Amino acid sequence: MRNYWIATTRPDERPHATPVWGVWLDETFYFGTHRRSQKGRNLTTSPEIVVHLESGDDVVILEGIVEEVTDPSTRTKVGEDYDAKYGLDPTGEGGGEAVFYALRPRVAHSWLEHDFLETASRWRFGNS
Repeated sequence: MRNYWIATTRPDERPHATPVWGVWLDETFYFGTHRRSQKGRNLTTSPEIVVHLESGDDVVILEGIVEEVTDPSTRTKVGEDYDAKYGLDPTGEGGGEAVFYALRPRVAHSWLEHDFLETASRWRFGNS
């Protein structure tokens, strides 16, 4: 997958959806944004998030709480994975305003549109 959709909540509780680039590493979904972007401001006040693949036919939806990635070695690895996937490493950009988030899903849903009744699944992880 190249693009993922994330849904966040504004401080006034209105929803906000936007596409992001992201990578998977050790059962965790990582994505970045600018700290002052709408999604960055939203995640500062409410770290709850929904992530959805681009496709409405082959569906994967993840729900959970994101955490800011501050560990330098993790940021380096995420940057390397971004570079391999997208041809750029954004972890050093943004003058300190680039922030990366880690989502370890609490709940996941998936299905194939052409065979919904046979493929619809839900998983719960951790203490969800």
